[in-house]
Amino acid sequence: MRFIPFATYDGQKNMDIDAALLDEAIEKGLTEPIFRLYAWEPACISLGRNQDDSFLDREFLKKHNIDVVRRLTGGRALLHDNEITYSFICPISYLEHGEHVVSSYKEICQILIDRFKKLGIELDFGGKKPVNTAFDYCMLISTGADLCYNNKKLIGSAQCRKNGYILQHGGILYDCDTALLETIFGEPVSADEITTIKEINPDLTKEQIIEILSV
Repeated sequence: MRFIPFATYDGQKNMDIDAALLDEAIEKGLTEPIFRLYAWEPACISLGRNQDDSFLDREFLKKHNIDVVRRLTGGRALLHDNEITYSFICPISYLEHGEHVVSSYKEICQILIDRFKKLGIELDFGGKKPVNTAFDYCMLISTGADLCYNNKKLIGSAQCRKNGYILQHGGILYDCDTALLETIFGEPVSADEITTIKEINPDLTKEQIIEILSV
């Protein structure tokens, strides 16, 4: 596996890098996956590829120095702030069940499950609650491809496919400002729905997480 070391960029640069790595994999016919870790500065909302953005208050976001970018992948919006983001790129044929979307999510997410287990955090897949498609905020939607801790969503992922390759990326919530999320998305963010690393283990640092994910 090719590992791209952790780095911090603005939202457009992060999405451009993921897109460039996907195109590189396709052009070179890479057979091994690419795994990348990154963060966002300034904070940024990423919109799903086809998501309506009319709910956003652009003046509020500008005032609070929050960027907006559109992803290659589908799904709903995420606020990328106090988090670690991963991306994973591979040929569909690299995965045992690559042709099946949900199964491919689970195969890729198993990497995260295995590594978080080394940190004493037992993750499992979501999908235990009905999906409410009215939500604009991705973390309020629980699907069979999400990673949860005690039935609360910790990692939300999205995927796109191009020329026989998969790009999957997702946000690992380290901490979050619930009041800010509710203001941006105009919907309540319940502590019963999502969790963060700081809630699970306040002593666990971002550096420790990055180190274990980088192995």
